Amino acid sequence: MVLHFGKATRIFLRTMPWVVARFAVGVAFALLAVLWFGIVLWIVFGSIGLSGLIGLGALLLATVIFGGFVMLVRRYVLYLVAAGHVAVIAHAVDTGEVPDNQLRFGKEKVSGRFVEASGLFAVDQVVKTVIKQFNEAVASVGRLVDFVPALRQLMGIVTAAIGMAASYLDQAILAHMFLHEEKGTWTAARDGLVLYGKTWKPVLGSTAVIVVGMQAVTLAFVAVLAVVSGALGGFGTIVEAAVWLVVGGFVAVGYFGILSPWIKTVVITTYLVESEGMSPDSETMDYIADRSSKFTEVLSRADEEAEPTPKPGDAVVEDEPTAGTPG
Repeated sequence: MVLHFGKATRIFLRTMPWVVARFAVGVAFALLAVLWFGIVLWIVFGSIGLSGLIGLGALLLATVIFGGFVMLVRRYVLYLVAAGHVAVIAHAVDTGEVPDNQLRFGKEKVSGRFVEASGLFAVDQVVKTVIKQFNEAVASVGRLVDFVPALRQLMGIVTAAIGMAASYLDQAILAHMFLHEEKGTWTAARDGLVLYGKTWKPVLGSTAVIVVGMQAVTLAFVAVLAVVSGALGGFGTIVEAAVWLVVGGFVAVGYFGILSPWIKTVVITTYLVESEGMSPDSETMDYIADRSSKFTEVLSRADEEAEPTPKPGDAVVEDEPTAGTPG
């Protein structure tokens, strides 16, 4: 198994404008949540002075409104930003270069491939389902243990690797779609899934290495926190709470702002590099179809794209009667 961490890290650093953009969107929605609930709490318990079940009901209603509408918008915006980042990563892996104005480049790639964002979501949801079904059938813990015998005693790590990779694999398929603009949307999705069926071992193997490293770092971090906790014991509850709040903020920023997009870049880079030169084949298609019922939908939609659509004004040619046949 060849690791592509170095190449992925270089691409990650060169696409930092997209990382910053995604982080900025996340922070903006976090501040919106703080502002929203701050106003709601002030109105419910401060200005109006509601209490008891009425106040809790009003707070619950505000939560449902925020979760149902604002979170949907957040998911929509973040996914479009993530898709733009994927387009730039794919271009960098393919050409070795990053576009000069990569933010505009990513935006144009997304709007060029998907006229409507709803089309992007529709493909993404189907692709996620296929990957989940395929991983459950093929990339099981038992099979991965056979692939990497050293992990026989580390079942939890392997399971975590599968889960981690699965959260980014739909974006790896999206990267394949961006690199093959000549193909229809569903045809490119089908071929991308087939190539994952041929490269799942190195992709999941790379994430297993990442999980091992993350767990080692976590153990070291917990040991440091134990020392810090002991040192803060004499400073009072308020100071200790403030310190833990700052530490929690740094951890959140580190994971969501840096580690998560880096892992995404590793998964996409590994998939694209490992699948380079490979071609989709009917044998692998059948292999995936036998293990994912949803993949048949992808095949069906790809076949529909391949069928020529009649253009307005095309003449319909009728069969001429043959000799001896009534006209």
